[in-house]
Amino acid sequence: MLFNSFDFGLFLVIVYLLYWLLGAKNRTPQNVFLLVSSYFFYGLWDWRFLLLIIASSLIDFFAGKAISATSRLSTKKIYLWISILWNLGVLFTFKYFNFFIENFSNLFGLDIPESGYSFINVIIPVGLSFYTFQTMSYTIDVYRGRIKATNNLLEFLCFVSFFPQLVAGPIERARMLLVQFEKNRKFNFQETKEGLRQILWGLFKKMVVADNVAIVVNTYFDTPQDYGSLTILYAATLFFFQIYCDFSGYSDIAIGTAKLFGFKLSKNFNIPYLAKTASEYWQRWHITLTRWFTDYVYGPIIKSTNNSYLMKTISLIITMILIGLWHGANWTFVIFGLFQAVFIALERIKWVRKGKTYSLHKGLNKAPIIINILYIAPLIIGAGIIFRSRDIDHAIQIYERIFSFTASPNFSLVIGFKICVVFILIAAEILTRFKNYPLLELEKYINRPMRWVIYYALIFIIFRYAGPKEQFIYFQF
Repeated sequence: MLFNSFDFGLFLVIVYLLYWLLGAKNRTPQNVFLLVSSYFFYGLWDWRFLLLIIASSLIDFFAGKAISATSRLSTKKIYLWISILWNLGVLFTFKYFNFFIENFSNLFGLDIPESGYSFINVIIPVGLSFYTFQTMSYTIDVYRGRIKATNNLLEFLCFVSFFPQLVAGPIERARMLLVQFEKNRKFNFQETKEGLRQILWGLFKKMVVADNVAIVVNTYFDTPQDYGSLTILYAATLFFFQIYCDFSGYSDIAIGTAKLFGFKLSKNFNIPYLAKTASEYWQRWHITLTRWFTDYVYGPIIKSTNNSYLMKTISLIITMILIGLWHGANWTFVIFGLFQAVFIALERIKWVRKGKTYSLHKGLNKAPIIINILYIAPLIIGAGIIFRSRDIDHAIQIYERIFSFTASPNFSLVIGFKICVVFILIAAEILTRFKNYPLLELEKYINRPMRWVIYYALIFIIFRYAGPKEQFIYFQF
């Protein structure tokens, strides 16, 4: 059930009405209803995967309780590692088993027939990388003493399976989301209005921008040898806006949907194309994933080693490669992570001249906006090519085509509606860059008739100009 489908719209209306009919004081019935609704929502993808998410929830719930119940550090570590090994084992089995077996056999020149070992040819459970990270962070935080383990299984199951953010985030922490299931939620008409506005903006980003841009990107990336350099570069640029609007559009819908039920989810994007450095880009892009790896991978590595530039760089490379691999079992994602790490590491190099400390990071933060654009745009586009490519050879083919400077005779024909919707997006987000989200604070600046003109205009554009329905890109991760 896709967020941009009529089925989800009907599902959301029914769940919303029944949820608030239960009454704000009936927290437990509300939580039970949300849990059943979330499992129904997830089960529509494949009911068998419900067993997996329930198993993960139960293991981490009881691991958290066991960690809290003992004072012996060695025993705490045992229960922590049960949680970590289960979650990483599930991820490895479904996402990386074939990748490692194939590369292992290629590395050692083993000619093993496919029947000689067990390839797990199954569909990756939707949202697997998101909810395993969410439950794993819970047990780690309990072990670190950052939060207390919950004794309420119902609330924990809701925390893991909350349908607005279940399949593609944001990746929430227990101290942010679980605590909201422990409190009564009161109906707030203002939150409902804000939630609907944010859903509307997310649908515009996904259905009008991302899905239309996908037509160009898919066409030119599938056969790059058939097109000129400028055309391929144009498609690579559009791919950034495709994946940005696709994923941030999902996040907007998720955050807006959660708001309808009285929940607040974390902001996951903050206009990443306005970043001045590679470091800042990752503070603006998929924010909850970046924070997760910073807290549970990069930070612990740094803490266990010295604070030298070399160790920071090694830690950074490990972290960024793992972020790349998180997206999928493909060497393109490994190279993508390494590509990002190199730029961030270069920005951190410091040198002293005439008693003053300089770095590329500091210089870029003070540079004119045109310098920032000339720096960050190639980085984003270049990394996007690697990310989007089927394999390394495909990425090389695209790069070669771009730098062949082959003429693009029909290039003017592909510019039009796609560029217009991208400009609308950029203009709207830049104008509201100091606000939490576009559309949410229109009441402060625009009267009611004009606001409704904007809403109806967006609804008309969505219905009239929506591109061919595409599944959200991050569902595959």
